Amino acid sequence: MKRSWGVLFAGVMLAALLLTLFIGNGKFANAATTRSLDDTACKLNSPTGTAKHVISIQFDNVHFTRDNPNVPSDLEQMPNLLNFIKNNGTLLSNYHTGLIAHTAGDILTSLTGLYGAHNGVPISNSYRYFNANGTSSSTPAFTYWTAPVSSAANAPYNMITAPNTNTPAPWVSYTRAGCNVGAVSTANTVLENISTDIPTVFGANSPEAAEVKANPGQAYSDFVGIGIHCAQNDAVCSSANNGKADVLPNEPGGYTGFNGLFGHKNVAPQINPGGPLLDLNGQVIQDTKQHIGFPGFDGMSAAVSLSYVAAMQEHNVPVTYAYISDAHDPHGNDPHNGAYGPGEDGYVKTLKSYDDAFGKFFARLQQDGINSSNTLFSFSADENDHFAGGQPTPANCDGVTVPCTYQQVGEVNGNLTGLLATQKNITTPFSVHADSAPNFYLQGNPGRQDPTTRTFERAAGDLTATNPYTGQNEKITNYLADPVEMNFLHMVTADPARTPTFTMFAKPDYFLYAGAPNCNQACVQIENAYAWNHGDLSPDINTTWLGLVGPGVRQLGVDHNVWADQTDLRPTMMSLLGLKDDYTHDGRAMFEVFTDNALPQQVRHNKAFYVQLGQLYKQINAPVGALGMQTVAVSTTALESDSANDQTYNTLEDGLTTLTGLRDTVAGQIQNTLETATFGGNTHMHVAATRQADPFKQSQQLFKKVQQLSK
Repeated sequence: MKRSWGVLFAGVMLAALLLTLFIGNGKFANAATTRSLDDTACKLNSPTGTAKHVISIQFDNVHFTRDNPNVPSDLEQMPNLLNFIKNNGTLLSNYHTGLIAHTAGDILTSLTGLYGAHNGVPISNSYRYFNANGTSSSTPAFTYWTAPVSSAANAPYNMITAPNTNTPAPWVSYTRAGCNVGAVSTANTVLENISTDIPTVFGANSPEAAEVKANPGQAYSDFVGIGIHCAQNDAVCSSANNGKADVLPNEPGGYTGFNGLFGHKNVAPQINPGGPLLDLNGQVIQDTKQHIGFPGFDGMSAAVSLSYVAAMQEHNVPVTYAYISDAHDPHGNDPHNGAYGPGEDGYVKTLKSYDDAFGKFFARLQQDGINSSNTLFSFSADENDHFAGGQPTPANCDGVTVPCTYQQVGEVNGNLTGLLATQKNITTPFSVHADSAPNFYLQGNPGRQDPTTRTFERAAGDLTATNPYTGQNEKITNYLADPVEMNFLHMVTADPARTPTFTMFAKPDYFLYAGAPNCNQACVQIENAYAWNHGDLSPDINTTWLGLVGPGVRQLGVDHNVWADQTDLRPTMMSLLGLKDDYTHDGRAMFEVFTDNALPQQVRHNKAFYVQLGQLYKQINAPVGALGMQTVAVSTTALESDSANDQTYNTLEDGLTTLTGLRDTVAGQIQNTLETATFGGNTHMHVAATRQADPFKQSQQLFKKVQQLSK
């Protein structure tokens, strides 16, 4: 995918620009625009007064830390990006996911500042839900924002924040401020499929729906994956441009008179007049079957995704959110068999192409006048996948100068049905959301205290397998959580049907599924098509990274101390931009990385107090914070226990239920104080109430109570 642009002439009327783009030597100029980049209706109200643009990019599984100590990490192999962050802002290396750690859930948590319990998607990239007859069905987590779980009448929203209530949309705060928002392959802010999302947005009898029937491949490239949510009455999303009503029926405060553009077919003419849109290497953006348009979510390389972002920024879309595909799996026409291991040639070449793309991207933005002085940048990765594989050859390979090769690469697939039947004589009918953190749905939906459920949980917690990488026989399970603990971990939504009977967090090498009820074929074996596991509760998966650059962000380089998670990105960005959401976040603004002049006024006068309060809040409220890690250990003991009258289970579960209520009270008080200090309100009242309640002392009591349960 090499790019070689020559001279591009845009012959337009009097106001047009005649521009030349020289990609080969690193010089860039804009395509013709309808107005100057900063002469827009977008009115950000940043405390510094200088933020005019927003660029937020989330990778799929790109690592700051090394998976092999000899092989430079993904970001080390992308110095154009890494140095941009380190030299102009802050990279947080102690940044964490929610649960369960998967692409859909992690992106949605980052977008909204809400854990899965409050955005509706704690389990992804698909999940199951109980039907009225006790069976369960599967549905994708990736659907458009307002799409229902299924086509059934009165089906709940996929994105649900309260009973029958759609989760507030993340573009609203921007569009209400007059800013157009571009969505480049960003979860659920764009159409995700042609079967349900096109009828949801365009209508079942629309020309777009007709195209789905006549040419589904082209319809996918035309309408999925790319979108613009426009400010009220903005011409970009006019009906003349096939703009459609941006319908958000449950948005707090109402949301009418706003339009959106959906799909490359409608967006590309607005951001690249004269088309076709080219990636940063000069190649026409198309899929592997030459359908011009969106190339598929696996086709969103850095060169493709960043080209959309740059073109949007140059054409009156000053806020852009984008997704970049993983670099560790083969994509497109890559003939490699199976996943790559760290330092393998194809993996290294992909990272080099990503680095080159970022070099071109930053140069192009600089030529446009878009840089760290006027643009808030955020860069992050959804989760930090665990590599399941053997040792490389040669042992000292670094991947860059000496390529690595692997004899064994692949997740350890385990057939739960066969293991339960052969090891524990368990034949209870069940379905499972296959994963390295599988969610079990027992047929008939028995209660958590039902003897069938308890027998099943004990058996699942005691399953063993011989790990083919180590040769050791081991328990598969690390942790178990039923609805009591899932509630503590912010995994229980407003839709009770999607709450599983229980969740297993397996050892991270394993991917577990429901197969044949026997082990006539091996129940545990390596599957080399996939080697990068996520979902588990494991430090190497749940610890990822975040880079922030722009007005109001301190230049700290790499910071290893600030403990944060993905809910904190949204309130941090809103505060730095002077905007406010119409709901309360589960996260908190990371004041540790704010310059003094960017701090909210109330915080500026008492920064140490608010920083300390925010850090305490994370440790008692974050799913993988200190308290959450202790409660999930208690939960595992409870579910695996087998005492007379199930006394151990009942005692521990009752204790966890009580602890959750106490935690919610303390965390809620802190949350209100932090939100009020960040976004305005009666701060003196909240601070006084907080000090009187003494959350620091109350939190100590929470840790004491969980320690008592652990004895």
